[in-house]
Amino acid sequence: MTNNAKKKLFIKTWGCQMNSYDSSRMADILRPLGYGEVDGPEDADMIILNTCHIREKATDKVFSEIGRLKKHKDKKEAEGGKMLMAVAGCVAQAEGDFILQRAPVIDMIFGPQTYHELPEMVLKANGNERVVNTDFPVISKFDQMPDEQQQGAAAFLSIQEGCDKFCTFCVVPYTRGSEYSRTPEGIIQEAHRLVDNGAKEITLLGQNVNAFHGEDKAGNTWGLGRLIEAVAEIDGVKQIRYTTSHPRDVDEELIRAHGDVKKLMPFLHLPVQSGSDKMLKAMNRKHDREFFIDVCNKLRAARSDLVFSSDFIVGFPGETDQDHEDTMQLIRDIGFASAYSFKYSARPGTPAANMTNLVREDVKQARLVELQNLVAEQYLEFNKKTVGTVQPILFERKGRHDGQLQGRTQFYQAINVPANERLIGEIVDVTVTQATANALIGEIKMVNAA
Repeated sequence: MTNNAKKKLFIKTWGCQMNSYDSSRMADILRPLGYGEVDGPEDADMIILNTCHIREKATDKVFSEIGRLKKHKDKKEAEGGKMLMAVAGCVAQAEGDFILQRAPVIDMIFGPQTYHELPEMVLKANGNERVVNTDFPVISKFDQMPDEQQQGAAAFLSIQEGCDKFCTFCVVPYTRGSEYSRTPEGIIQEAHRLVDNGAKEITLLGQNVNAFHGEDKAGNTWGLGRLIEAVAEIDGVKQIRYTTSHPRDVDEELIRAHGDVKKLMPFLHLPVQSGSDKMLKAMNRKHDREFFIDVCNKLRAARSDLVFSSDFIVGFPGETDQDHEDTMQLIRDIGFASAYSFKYSARPGTPAANMTNLVREDVKQARLVELQNLVAEQYLEFNKKTVGTVQPILFERKGRHDGQLQGRTQFYQAINVPANERLIGEIVDVTVTQATANALIGEIKMVNAA
């Protein structure tokens, strides 16, 4: 908590890196109101649950958490104090009225497009007015943000929000809205501020980040490739990443950036969801299997050491054994350094929620295990290939054991290294010495005296 903070703020975050970014910005907005972040909810003056609607039973998990936290609010108010409780994010956007009705303990409900209005919402809630704010404002929230950010050496920078793809399984277009891109000037200014605050690595964020189409003051539209080149020109930026991408928006300019911009790390998260053309069509992914493979081949031609991670959904309605095998073969053909994989579960309000020909739960589970085992084999094989290599590691935090620090390789592998805490926030050359299925172990490269 900041030294001058008089009120305690606890934020619990679920979901994607965009949600983590949103939580940090909420803390920035509330800091001038006297709120400082704390690690636990016990004596907080405000609790914010920043929710994600992607995972299965997301709403049920939110209500379970509300039930666990209610005792802290009851205790504080019994002692004459006040604790505001809020539900934010995508579950709030999608099911705000339901939460309001079922959870009277909640004081504020607001969606991901409105948190810049937090000061006004807090004022109303402190006046005992229950607040529901799930509008999509005409004015972008990014235009209302305070400059201050406290992110450290590895920082997130949101450049794009929303999605116009309307995959049949996904709630993002309904909870985050249509695609919106910030101005290049605003992004670059924020990147400079992050560097001034100690950032060495910047991850450009968006629901569909490579659909970025920001317009500069001269009226020129920038793509992600051009933006990456501009961020790379900032002296203090040492490493650049971006997430999450859509295969349809990988253009030639972005492919060239992977070859030309050395600060852009050779790791790309490129969700495909399925290797079956039939399933891709049912998912409304707007590309087929061969298109995805072609994109991967072009990217690897631009940068030979580029590695991929991806997302996979198993058991989508109508998926057959052959469709599943097509996905398995795609994984074998491409090779992935990691992947996120899930059993399909319906999201209310999405087209897929009304589909028939559902896959049995036991079949979904068996397919998921088979897919995850294959990806785990590939991940371990890739990890072993990095043993003996020297990697520039940005140490971000303490490691799992005393005397260790943890960071990530340029390929986004977690690595634990015996090192002094004074190196947190520094980029250090590390020799990879061991590989497991989940992480690497390394040692700081010794420089021989001349």
